[in-house]
Amino acid sequence: MNHFFKSFFASLLAFFVFTVLGLVLLFGIIGAFSKQEEVVIPKNSVLVIDLAESFPEQAKEDVYSEILNKKKGKTPSLSNLIALIHYAKNDAAIKGIYLKCQENPNGFAASDEIRTALLDFKQSKKFIIAFGETITQKGYWIANTADFVFAHPQGGLEWTGLSYESMYLKGLLDKLEIQPQVFYAGKFKSATEPFRYTQMSPENKLQTSQWLNGVYDNFITGTAVQRKLNADSLKEWSDKAMIQTAADAFSHHLIDGLYYDDQVKNLIAQKVSASKPQDISFMRINEYAAAIAIRGQGSNKIAVIYADGDINMGKSDKDGIASDEYRGLLEDVKNDKSISAVVLRINSPGGSALASDIIWREIELLKKVKPVVVSMGNYAASGGYYIACNADSIFANANTITGSIGVFSVVPNFGNFMKNKLGVTYDGVKTSTYADMPTTTRALNATEQKFMQAGVDSIYFAFKSRVANGRKKSVEYIDSIAQGRVWTGTDALKVGLVDRIGNLEDAIASAAKMAKLKDYTLKSYPERKSFFEDILGGYQDKVKEKAIKEEIGLEQWDALQKMKSIKQMMGEPQTRLPIFVVNHP
Repeated sequence: MNHFFKSFFASLLAFFVFTVLGLVLLFGIIGAFSKQEEVVIPKNSVLVIDLAESFPEQAKEDVYSEILNKKKGKTPSLSNLIALIHYAKNDAAIKGIYLKCQENPNGFAASDEIRTALLDFKQSKKFIIAFGETITQKGYWIANTADFVFAHPQGGLEWTGLSYESMYLKGLLDKLEIQPQVFYAGKFKSATEPFRYTQMSPENKLQTSQWLNGVYDNFITGTAVQRKLNADSLKEWSDKAMIQTAADAFSHHLIDGLYYDDQVKNLIAQKVSASKPQDISFMRINEYAAAIAIRGQGSNKIAVIYADGDINMGKSDKDGIASDEYRGLLEDVKNDKSISAVVLRINSPGGSALASDIIWREIELLKKVKPVVVSMGNYAASGGYYIACNADSIFANANTITGSIGVFSVVPNFGNFMKNKLGVTYDGVKTSTYADMPTTTRALNATEQKFMQAGVDSIYFAFKSRVANGRKKSVEYIDSIAQGRVWTGTDALKVGLVDRIGNLEDAIASAAKMAKLKDYTLKSYPERKSFFEDILGGYQDKVKEKAIKEEIGLEQWDALQKMKSIKQMMGEPQTRLPIFVVNHP
């Protein structure tokens, strides 16, 4: 027995020592990789902004990529990118901007905010030169702010107009004998149309045509102003497919030359009086972000709360707007006396109606204590508008997609599919008539359908009432512009759903004015996790997600997330935009 205890405690001690040494080694490696190196900005630097980067609403910590790709640096958030462009405007070390414009995955509203910042940068008389082997329309939307836009001689410029496409599943569901059982309020509420129709309804075609052409008109108008071209001619070139090659784009003055990358860099060298491109310091925006600390001044604080993603009930260990987390967050901000005003930055297509109402209530309580201003990103629609509607002031970008005030619920009946296609049947017992409602194994009867529709109608009335109270309009008027209809920011201003066209900076300035602040600092929420919290938490999920993304590609990953969104819709009333957006050149 003594021999057993000696062996046991020796093994236990060895295990303890091994664990401690392993942790020390692990944290030493992490510390070595995570140590920030000082970034020096050389004179005659040129800031490089690659529009192929996706600039998130709020910068996300990703320690795994940071460790493996340390020199690449973190991608700044959209607001940080804009702040860095403003800083570079007055930074003597930065002589100009080199804009890589081949692709642009950022939304039209986000692109417009970047575009506005670049136009402001040009007031410094510093140069902006844009280049892409082939330039997409969204890339060109930002690139046309440049002094010179160049494309590869064998490349091209996309000039085809915009399109929107939805996938319709009714034919598939009919063949599989799956009955969707859809309940909705709002004749324009198109999110459930893929389950009900095989093509767009007239109402959906009308609203889609209006907002898509609104975005397109902004694109054409902005291009016409910057390139000193006629707007009607720009549309004609698109309608007649007259821009097929880079040479076509050059001959129509959409670009300034057909250059190779080395020729563009030689031109930049001339701009900064360098003898050769190798003498230029091309500083990527990620490196610039690491070198420059953007901070406000003053003891007063303005909280910037980012509500980015789908709105869901409960807690979330991933991206999105979870009701429990945001309820607690908003309550903490309300009780924090060091915070004088709040800006709620919304980039959301909506989601759970109940979760939206929970967050709406917290904002209602918050604005009784301090000013609340909403800034809308690419989307602030349906549930996204629900949580925005009672703010003291609402700012939207001209290209923001908003409105969509409507509700729907879907209860799929898989009974016939399971029985006729798979040979699976269901049976059971219940204590009450409606104990199994809603169920996916049989069709709802007439009474149950009335219950479901009544629930949707009740939520829709509550939604309209929230908007009416927040916007100081009658419920009848809100109903006339609601019905699930989608609006651009420009049109939303006309019908009274927003107060001003502006970006996040404008919203922050408005909040400061409401709170009577001259000097202030910004505090972002949700707060970032510490380095060690991130490295120790969610490791398996993050590694798995990265592996899947790399294996199937981003487009397939997005499609998978949309399928998961469909699953989340089932049985719960939703205030959500349509999810099948396929083509936005």
